[in-house]
Amino acid sequence: MKLLGLEAVQNATYYLSRYRQIEDFGADLYVLNGLGDSDFWPAERYRVAGSKHIDDLIAAAKSWHAEEQFDGVLTFSESGVVAVAIVAEALGLPSIGIEAARRSRNKLLMRQAHERAGVPRPHFRMVPDLDTALATAAEFGYPVILKPTLGAASNFVFRLDDADAVRERFPQAQAGIANMGWFTMEPDGVDLGPAGLLMESFLEGPEYLTESLAWDGEVYLGSIVDRVTVEGDTFDDDVHRAPTALSGEQIAAVHDVISRAAAAQGIRRSVMHAEVRFHNGQPHMLEIAVRPGGGGLDYFARLSAGYSPIEAVMDVARGVKPNVRHYTPTGVHTAGTCLISGPGRIEAIQVPTEVSDDDRVFFFKITAKPGDLIRRPPHGNNILGFLCTTGRSFDEAMATAYELAGRIDVRLTDPDERQAT
Repeated sequence: MKLLGLEAVQNATYYLSRYRQIEDFGADLYVLNGLGDSDFWPAERYRVAGSKHIDDLIAAAKSWHAEEQFDGVLTFSESGVVAVAIVAEALGLPSIGIEAARRSRNKLLMRQAHERAGVPRPHFRMVPDLDTALATAAEFGYPVILKPTLGAASNFVFRLDDADAVRERFPQAQAGIANMGWFTMEPDGVDLGPAGLLMESFLEGPEYLTESLAWDGEVYLGSIVDRVTVEGDTFDDDVHRAPTALSGEQIAAVHDVISRAAAAQGIRRSVMHAEVRFHNGQPHMLEIAVRPGGGGLDYFARLSAGYSPIEAVMDVARGVKPNVRHYTPTGVHTAGTCLISGPGRIEAIQVPTEVSDDDRVFFFKITAKPGDLIRRPPHGNNILGFLCTTGRSFDEAMATAYELAGRIDVRLTDPDERQAT
């Protein structure tokens, strides 16, 4: 099995561990980056196109495909889903389809698709300027959510509780999104739909993250993870738990709303990271991304529900139905947290061996490195990494995660530099 991983712009080493998992699961992975480091992947299976324009990515992929005959094209990056759909079609390989990829990438197009299909969702509107934002917030009623149409990882996503917050946060978000990594890593020459800021009404209630699969009209909930973060005016996906606390009836309702939203987005065959929030006791769609969730959610899925999102990506890329069943918890208790520091430039990160080698840790990943600038809201949403643990209960697993995270030593430079550009 030969698979081609694709990024228009290499996202540092963020997906390296997942690429290695693909090989551990038995595939030969080739990697094509439009722009990237020369030594990112083994030389015989790695190429850099030298451009992030979609025409150059297609040409490089076609040339390599003629030599290797790939079985499928894939990505783990939110900034890569449209490019992969385009390249896969150009190579004659299985593809989600360009329009479905665009609707799944652009939050406005996604919301419009949900609206047409009557999927429960927040009210929404593009807000091109501050006056429109203030008028929309007054119409929807506070609090409201402000977010980029082409964002990811909660960058420049704000909860706004009053008009003063809108006046403060709107210009910050408007200035930040043009240089946001998830936007600048997109390929050139591709119509991604409207780029700007979207305002939504606030959905009050608990949030659930699923790793799901759409296959020829059927949707499978492979895993369900509960988000248990205490929310403020910014959003960090920093605390998760599994198995879910949802009842069987609630799980059926989640399955129904995800199925309807997937059909609305035109998703026929794809892995999905689908996020749902219960509002007034009923599930409402937040979003469906056509890739696995990050931050160790693939490990959560394998341990807590016996579902492997990485292997599912591999199968879908080559047009084979993955081995998946409807949600069935294994009984293993898991908890995870993002590793979050204050803002600043990293001088050093020291991880004791008793943290990295603890047998209760099932996923541990430091994504930042010395020299990196950590930006925190409202200037960005950088984190240090992820730490996920098991236990005999959620409380025990969570206490272990907090205990081990507290042993990691992070040193930052003078705070005057902390949000520098």
